Amino acid sequence: MTVSSQVKGCFSSVKSIEATLETLSEKTADQEAEEALKEVQNTMRTIKSDLENQVLYLTKEEPQYKS
Repeated sequence: MTVSSQVKGCFSSVKSIEATLETLSEKTADQEAEEALKEVQNTMRTIKSDLENQVLYLTKEEPQYKS
């Protein structure tokens, strides 16, 4: 598995986790749990953004990683 494939796979996983956290925060009745889930969502957004930038970098700067 190439570095690009691993980064793209990680990016997909993070997007899935972010969506799951959003669903859970909408469904919970516990205010404290909702706040904790939203905080983790914000962290995941940052991670997702960083990974997205890395995918763009790999695609742009490292032609062998273009898919």
